[in-house]
Amino acid sequence: MAKINNYERLIELAEQVFAFRTDPDQLNVNPKVRSRLLKVHPCTLSETRDENGPVAWLLVIPTTEALMNRFLSTQISEKELYDLTPLNQPYDSIYLCSALVLEEYRRKGITRQMALKAIGEICKDHPIKSLFVWAFTKEGDIAAENISKLTSLPLYRRIG
Repeated sequence: MAKINNYERLIELAEQVFAFRTDPDQLNVNPKVRSRLLKVHPCTLSETRDENGPVAWLLVIPTTEALMNRFLSTQISEKELYDLTPLNQPYDSIYLCSALVLEEYRRKGITRQMALKAIGEICKDHPIKSLFVWAFTKEGDIAAENISKLTSLPLYRRIG
């Protein structure tokens, strides 16, 4: 049996956790989406690698407080949040969209390190006032809470 590489393992993990291929309301990061995310801000996508490829991915989306509130109240989906986030405008909120870390690399601070770097860079360009999350796992919720404390930015949660 052929060993799957880190990239394939992360894609498989993303599907297990988020079921992004079968849920049209979730963001599926394909090349077109990736290109637009990088226009929103170059630090929306982060990756940590080892000699076998990526071991962790992080996606954060700077957006507006108005869109954050619509998302948190379930008026819009994650995909709509992405679609409606304007380009070349000031952002005041950051959606902690997803963090994927291969099992053997967990609990080493990789997510925290990537998130703090990305948020720090985005804050240099935008007046960020808050973070928000739609946690799919207990670990994701804990990570978001820790990132909120370390950045001194309030954290808002989407429930359901």
